[in-house]
Amino acid sequence: MISDFNISQNAEEEGCYKLISVTDGAGAIVNFIVSPTTYFVDHAVVAVGDNVTGYYDGNVPVILIYPPQYQALVMVKVNPRQNVKVDYFNNQLVSSDGQLKLNLSPATQIILTNGQPFSRNPSNRNLIVIYGPSTFSIPAQTTPNRIIVLCYK
Repeated sequence: MISDFNISQNAEEEGCYKLISVTDGAGAIVNFIVSPTTYFVDHAVVAVGDNVTGYYDGNVPVILIYPPQYQALVMVKVNPRQNVKVDYFNNQLVSSDGQLKLNLSPATQIILTNGQPFSRNPSNRNLIVIYGPSTFSIPAQTTPNRIIVLCYK
């Protein structure tokens, strides 16, 4: 389900926030509040029935309601031709869960959320990594197609 979500009585904000309700494979419902600052990978437009993944900050307090409701930082419309990982990558470009290591190449596009090039090393940052195949090792290794640097905490 996708619906408008009003956060205030301010008429200027009407229609700017959405509530996206998703059901996982086990039938559990989770609500994501999507704001104008939520980053949609590939600027994908989502519709009811699409397979999506929502990412949120697990350190932010949430109200204790059912179904749970999270402020979405990143939304991904699932695409079988690409993999996406949103995580903190350390100085070795290994994800915080230790499951993915990035091997950069000159062809790896590194950009900001506004589409502008990122000219620094992407290590020790929160990243959206878009990649194809990876090794079966632990951590899996891949050369990403694109990295989007999230410049907020």
